Amino acid sequence: MTSHRYRVEEYVRWEDIDAAGIINYQAYLRFFALAEAELFRHAGLTYSRLFDEIGIFLPRKRVECNFHVPVRLDDLLVVEAWIGHLGNSSLRIDFEVKKRDHDVVVADGCYVLVSVGHGDFRKCPLPPELREKLAHYTTG
Repeated sequence: MTSHRYRVEEYVRWEDIDAAGIINYQAYLRFFALAEAELFRHAGLTYSRLFDEIGIFLPRKRVECNFHVPVRLDDLLVVEAWIGHLGNSSLRIDFEVKKRDHDVVVADGCYVLVSVGHGDFRKCPLPPELREKLAHYTTG
């Protein structure tokens, strides 16, 4: 099966920049979270479905971001997200961020999410439905 990256576009907004006029490192977490949420939505796994119907939460265990090129207010960024790894009870979402009009990576990173039960927050296996729906976005 061929894997695909999910893409979202988002502008660097006023609240994303720092006193130097470039994107603040924390803003990339907003871009990553947007790409994650939309990838899951596109796969038919809205957060409300994960929580209320499937019965799991996916809290972050690790967040990583590498900064390569500064970006400025109103730059349009393309954020690509894909599943880099599906483990027994965790998954890694990889991200790559570019300016829309350039092929230069401005930042990249990943989230490691752990599957926990809705009521007890104990680690549990990733549900088969989640694995099946994310297979299209999985590499390796």
